Amino acid sequence: MTNLEIGLWSFPALLLLIFLRVPIGLAMLLVGMVGNYLISGTTLMILSQLKTLPYSTFSSYSLSIVPLFLLMGQFATLGGMSQALFRAAETWLGHRKGGIAMASVGACAGFGAICGSSLATAATMGQVALPELKRYGYSGALATATLAAGGTLGILIPPSVILVIYAILTEQNIAKLFVAAVIPGLLAALGYLITIAVYVRLRPKSYQLRERAPYVERFRALVAVWPVLLVFIAVVGGIYQGIFTPTEAAAVGAFGTGLIAIVNGGMTLTSLKQSLLATASATAMIFFIVFGAAVYNSFLALSQLPQEAALFVTQQGLSPWLVLACILVIYLIFGCVMDSLSMILLTIPIFFPVMTALDFGLTQEEFALWFGVLVLIVVEVGLITPPVGMNLFVINKLSSETPLGHTYRAVSAFVLSDIIRVVILAAFPFITLFAVRQLF
Repeated sequence: MTNLEIGLWSFPALLLLIFLRVPIGLAMLLVGMVGNYLISGTTLMILSQLKTLPYSTFSSYSLSIVPLFLLMGQFATLGGMSQALFRAAETWLGHRKGGIAMASVGACAGFGAICGSSLATAATMGQVALPELKRYGYSGALATATLAAGGTLGILIPPSVILVIYAILTEQNIAKLFVAAVIPGLLAALGYLITIAVYVRLRPKSYQLRERAPYVERFRALVAVWPVLLVFIAVVGGIYQGIFTPTEAAAVGAFGTGLIAIVNGGMTLTSLKQSLLATASATAMIFFIVFGAAVYNSFLALSQLPQEAALFVTQQGLSPWLVLACILVIYLIFGCVMDSLSMILLTIPIFFPVMTALDFGLTQEEFALWFGVLVLIVVEVGLITPPVGMNLFVINKLSSETPLGHTYRAVSAFVLSDIIRVVILAAFPFITLFAVRQLF
């Protein structure tokens, strides 16, 4: 068996382990170690990797942004920012058809701007918004589907942990990736609002109208979200203006949200300990997956699979747009069985060399930014795609009386919105690159 064949057979082996419920990080680690042994014929390479890879991987300064953004999300929850965002959105949108659901999406977008995690956004906003959605007679299907979809905005609207991982894998500028994701993120929120508006008109019994809030109450609720705006401007504005590096901005954001939590009375020694433990647990999970991916990707590089795949695709003379469409469809399929971080770590080292070998009429940097945003959106769809959409399970735990099948059916409207957005952004790259070209 040639090295290339060993590389090809590693995929079915990896998928088999995943279906057997082996954690994805451990699965990639095992397949990578066995593959390295089969190619090199010795355990010396494996032992050498176990000695050097953990340090070379985790000593990366850029990776320190991950726990800081996760901690910022924890502190933001303690500071009551999620409640303030929802109340503000509810007072302005709640009286419209589907207004409470729209307010939930708006609050998810706001919280995603200071969180960076989809699961955290879905879980936090679910706890805040679900009682209100039930109070005003929203069907369990619409309520859970809205919050599951809204949670995906946490990884699309900057800052985003997944974008940071993509930037590290492809050696791209994190700040530019954040800028490129802003307009697609806003389009995502707009698409979800339109989806809700259409859904409630087709199913008028799925909601009830809320009374119109007086303008005094609206502006009072709007004033209450100033801490969110302050943190967002400090973090994202600081990055765009060159005042902070992304890592420094994450530290500033964590400090700022922590300070707000103390002032608002949400931070105690017990809650601080819980936040630190939750951040450490999530970081350990992410870093273990990153380590497993590093071992597996080093094996793939040794097998020459990425290089051979890029050469094969270019020799076929296929249209670059056809190749892009096929890869995006593969991501949609993978999203049904894998989580977003695993998909990025597993596929980017193979797909990115293939795509960079094709001509889309963009510079290498512009292509990397545009492709990264497209991948992020399709990965985001995987979070709400049955049967393994992680956001669906998070929200279902908060609303256990709603059958998961009902949520699956309702969320299909949001998946359709995402697919339409992918087609638009793929057909018109300038939409994604407009802000980057203006600011840089």
